[in-house]
Amino acid sequence: MILGIGTDLANIDRIAGTLERFGDRFRNRVFTDLEQAKAERRRDVAGTYAKRWAAKEACSKALGTGLAMGIAWKDMSVKNLSTGQPVMEVTGWARERLDEMTPPGHEAIIHVTLTDDHPWAQAFVVIEARPIVPSEG
Repeated sequence: MILGIGTDLANIDRIAGTLERFGDRFRNRVFTDLEQAKAERRRDVAGTYAKRWAAKEACSKALGTGLAMGIAWKDMSVKNLSTGQPVMEVTGWARERLDEMTPPGHEAIIHVTLTDDHPWAQAFVVIEARPIVPSEG
């Protein structure tokens, strides 16, 4: 069952300007160390940050809170599997909210997809609840 859906569109040039203007203050407030390391290794640094910004916004919408209800930016983080597939991890208040909205006997799965086409970066997040199947044996 679908628990939440969120999407966001971020302007890469706006994120580039924010990075230029506020530098580490912005990076450290919004992005985890792992997200920063990933972005700084990329050719399109601002585009990488913009996609992760959009993913955090989309995730907060899928959680039904937006960023106004206590979720910190770093409570939502984008990592990549070895295949390159992005995955969203939540901690802190975002994790509490996810646990609260997940029905008993279910596990929450957060699906995220990212894309960009300069000057836009977009993210789409779907939170799914899957029944927990007891293991045999």
